[in-house]
Amino acid sequence: MNEIILSAIWGIVMMLAGAFVKSKSIPKYLAIAGIVVILLANCHELYMQEPLFGIETKDMLHTTSLNLTFITVMLACTLLFFLLNGRDFEKVGSNVSEFFALIFFILCGVGLVATFNTLLILFIGIEILSIPLYILTGSDKRNLKSNEAALKYFLMGAFSTGIMLMGIAFIYGGTDSASFFLNNINLGAGKMPVLIAVGLVLLMIAMSFKVSAAPFHFWTPDVYDGAPTVFTSFMATIVKAAGFFAFIRLFENAFGSVQPQWQKLIVIITAATLLIGNLTAVFQQSVKRMLAYSSIAQAGFMLLALFALNDKAQEGLVLYAAAYSLATIGIFAVLIKMNDYTVDGFNGLAKTQPVLALTATIFLLSLTGIPLTAGFQAKFYMLIAAVSNGHNFWLVILAVLCAAISAYYYFRVIQAIYFKENSEANVQEWDITPAFKILLLITAGLIILLGIAPHLITDWLHYNP
Repeated sequence: MNEIILSAIWGIVMMLAGAFVKSKSIPKYLAIAGIVVILLANCHELYMQEPLFGIETKDMLHTTSLNLTFITVMLACTLLFFLLNGRDFEKVGSNVSEFFALIFFILCGVGLVATFNTLLILFIGIEILSIPLYILTGSDKRNLKSNEAALKYFLMGAFSTGIMLMGIAFIYGGTDSASFFLNNINLGAGKMPVLIAVGLVLLMIAMSFKVSAAPFHFWTPDVYDGAPTVFTSFMATIVKAAGFFAFIRLFENAFGSVQPQWQKLIVIITAATLLIGNLTAVFQQSVKRMLAYSSIAQAGFMLLALFALNDKAQEGLVLYAAAYSLATIGIFAVLIKMNDYTVDGFNGLAKTQPVLALTATIFLLSLTGIPLTAGFQAKFYMLIAAVSNGHNFWLVILAVLCAAISAYYYFRVIQAIYFKENSEANVQEWDITPAFKILLLITAGLIILLGIAPHLITDWLHYNP
């Protein structure tokens, strides 16, 4: 509750700052101050289990240690994103305050999709999450690829929203109580009513689009590639993780009792996402586009939580969201400083910028799932959750094989960094400050820390004051 209200308020503050503050640097510090305040307020609610604002929500929002921990992780990653990339907002356009305002509105949507207890709030949260993203995707008006990406994202997003509304209508019509509340759907263990089954499939399709799961992923590479890189970083991490949390919260609370009837469909989507994401990423020459396809592959691993729906899946999803967000924000922060986004653009980076080379390597190793990184622990939790489910063990084997395939395209970049020569300067030397290097090292350190002690996050899921 604290995060939702304060994010909306700070978004308005940033809009007003855009009207009265002409400096491009002040909005960054104002945004950092805002995200720190929101993070502290959310930590207070997690620790005390009591919001600062006594607003009656009529049980439309439901907070637990699980979703409050998830929101805390997302806010911490957003703070890191602001610290690393706040200056890069200025390169996109002159409306810096408005860019930050849109991100705060997106964070408001993150809070809604993490705590919803009714299908109406889910729909509102998804829309608050998506609409600012359409604007941010097309914010580089001078770039035709950005304009094309925004239009494609808007049209596909509007289409998926229609499918979601259709699914909600079927669910509403198929329940005896004619209610939008998740706990009133009350599906038993028997045969699922036809209206509920149709609504479930439509909701699954709509949510699969939001998290770029195959075969509803076709928008992802073009949108991620065309959007300004600094916003692609945010879109591929905090927004994607929030979509997954909403996906799992919806199906666990509303349709968990009939999981055997829809689990096979999730198995097909998960397998297709793992295969398509990894195999397509192998052939990419642009690192930015490769990361777009690898985000689809990472979505396949996160779908294992939906396949399993157990305690390990919940722990694994929050840990995966932290590990994936930290590593992706970090590698995009390095990528933004490059003049050449191709794999060859990283040639010889270890000799010219050893700190960038070291941290980029740690980020890529975490995305691969190498031991002693947070990415390894996250993948391990997901695989354990899938094995504990006791069904479709072949899916676990496929996930491990796909993780091995991912090592190929991630290690290509590491090979270019350390084992190839390049006489040209591909890094914007003037933009690499000591503070930026320190923040990269801190991010890499957090990845190693979570790889050694994942309980620093997972223990909070079971916190009870």
